[in-house]
Amino acid sequence: MSGFERFEAGGRPVGDGRRGEMLDVVVIGAGQAGLSAAYHLRRSGLSFVVLDADEAPGGAWQHRWPTLLMEAVHGIHELPGMAVPAVDPARPAFEALPEYFAAYERAFDLHVVRPVRVAAVRSIAPGGLLTIETDGGTWTARALINATGTWGHPFVPYFPGAAAFHGRQLHTVEYRGPAEFAGRHVVVVGGGTSAVHALAEIAEVGTTTWVTRRAPVFREDGFTSDDGRAAVARVEERVRAGLPPESVVGVTGLPPTAAVRAARERGVLTRLPMFDRITVDGVEWADGGSVRSDAILWATGFRAALRHLAPLNLREPGGGIRMDGTHVAKDPRIHLVGYGPSASTIGANRAGRAAAHDLKALLTNESTVHIAA
Repeated sequence: MSGFERFEAGGRPVGDGRRGEMLDVVVIGAGQAGLSAAYHLRRSGLSFVVLDADEAPGGAWQHRWPTLLMEAVHGIHELPGMAVPAVDPARPAFEALPEYFAAYERAFDLHVVRPVRVAAVRSIAPGGLLTIETDGGTWTARALINATGTWGHPFVPYFPGAAAFHGRQLHTVEYRGPAEFAGRHVVVVGGGTSAVHALAEIAEVGTTTWVTRRAPVFREDGFTSDDGRAAVARVEERVRAGLPPESVVGVTGLPPTAAVRAARERGVLTRLPMFDRITVDGVEWADGGSVRSDAILWATGFRAALRHLAPLNLREPGGGIRMDGTHVAKDPRIHLVGYGPSASTIGANRAGRAAAHDLKALLTNESTVHIAA
């Protein structure tokens, strides 16, 4: 046996995911969903590799703004097989959670290759092998688990006049905390928890205007398991129909987090409807109302980062990808985890397990593979 092979409990050799060897599965992305899938693939005996675009472990957490502390983070769920260690609530999330992810990769000997950016995934023939083309070479596999999430595809809507604005425009992926907005007025656009968190912070050093497309729905109670199941069912209904998933906040409303309470206490949650245009020095509504602003912070969410899957022609006329569980309805070789109903930490864990289980069954009996026309 070479130094690049090892055996699972069943005695089956498993490669280390080097380019050039044909693998059972390639996993794209090493966030919560990707690592969960890798954990279960490791136990299944299937050969696999995880390709990650980041230079270090941590998924999207490593890119969060430094002022997002662990005490303000909600919805964290441990990865399978390893509890999240006790963490100082005052510690930045972008430090604490990547440390946990790194320890997890080491503990379970997951095959993560980074930094590798995937450009395209192609099918050699209907139902045949897949080629995963990257800036680090090409991998070949029998199946794919895509776990690229949304952080790499921020969404900023178009508004007339945006190019003429003299202030700064930034999306939450670029937000690094309130210090740079001291003494300035910021229009914060968006109805999610990121918008509320930014409003509470910036209001301590400057002034703000909050703008949302729809009136925000504030939850006064906690988020129960029944609420969770209802939200998942609503999103799952859309992806089964081939429609783009809804935003989480659009389904669940704003929970009573520390950020929401702080923003309310500061009186910064007075919301205005969406403006109609951007001017040189601010924003303007059709009725003639306007707000002068030094910056516009777009907390307008993300879209699924799936451009590299375009050669597979997976999208439906409705703009989404029709799903059956975690696999694409018309191609059981392709699984999307952290997409649609699994776009949460606990949902990502379950999706990773389901994808690995289904691919084990599929690849063990290749005669069952059917690719829809």
